[in-house]
Amino acid sequence: MLDQALVRAGHGSIVIGCQGSKAAGVLIETPAEPGVLDDGAKKRAQRSHRAAIDVARARWPIDVVHLHGIDFDAYLPDHGPTLVSLHLPLDWYPSDALRPIRDDLWLHAVSAAQQRTAPPGAKLAAPIPNGVDIDALSGRQSKRNFALVLSRICPEKGIHLALDATKQAGVPLVIGGKVYPYETHTLYFRDEVQPRLDKQRRFLGPLGFTAKRRFLNAARCLVIPSLAAETSSLVAMEALACGTPVVAFPNGALPGVVEHGRTGFLVNDVHEMAGAIVAASRLDAEICRAEARRRFSLDQMISSYMDAYHALAELGAGRSPVQ
Repeated sequence: MLDQALVRAGHGSIVIGCQGSKAAGVLIETPAEPGVLDDGAKKRAQRSHRAAIDVARARWPIDVVHLHGIDFDAYLPDHGPTLVSLHLPLDWYPSDALRPIRDDLWLHAVSAAQQRTAPPGAKLAAPIPNGVDIDALSGRQSKRNFALVLSRICPEKGIHLALDATKQAGVPLVIGGKVYPYETHTLYFRDEVQPRLDKQRRFLGPLGFTAKRRFLNAARCLVIPSLAAETSSLVAMEALACGTPVVAFPNGALPGVVEHGRTGFLVNDVHEMAGAIVAASRLDAEICRAEARRRFSLDQMISSYMDAYHALAELGAGRSPVQ
């Protein structure tokens, strides 16, 4: 979304991404890793990203480098205006990486809830909350009797709990997501997810945007059984934009996204989750849509990032930051 917004505004956007990625601006591809994503693969990817950043900065007058990876410190430029978006729980990052000493290196959380978990001494700018493209997501269609999970398939996402809850509730479940070739992910799918699948609980694999929108608009509810401290939950925002209530554990930022009893339910265990899945059909889809439009604006997110880019660019040009 930021790449597209930069191009629409007439700026240059250079995206470093895995081979096969698509970008509105210039794409610099890094090699794909077709095998197991082990430490060797991570190191190769980090070297590729570091080299690609060097190539881009040598070829173009880069105003700001914007990093998103949990391993950003492995390919962080050693100088120049740099912004780092911290998308994952802050205790997953090396603590030293959260204490920048350069004035031109800014780190920020993606929600106030995530910001509150910062370790002592962390130096973070104000959070920039995520937003979603509400207009692109909206597609009015009749609700159908199934619950939906959209997630990468890994232990901390608790997919097996959603399978147990929907079975207890007597409601079909559709799961969309990717099993990345990390050993812990593939073993989790084999041992905990696959044995629970049946004719009423189906795994569809990765979904493109059109299919995701169709399922989000048709589902009776989105289930987020995550055991991790969610830092923002874009998928919860997307569901509400589609008029679909969210049933979730109250981890991380989710209590700030889901209004219990109004746009979804916050639950504490599988039994409560099953009851909430049944009750979700009583919630008002129009209230969900209205709250998403009021609170999760993509325009506000883009505007906040543009402000950060301009302020960092001013630092790079040797001027005082734009206020």
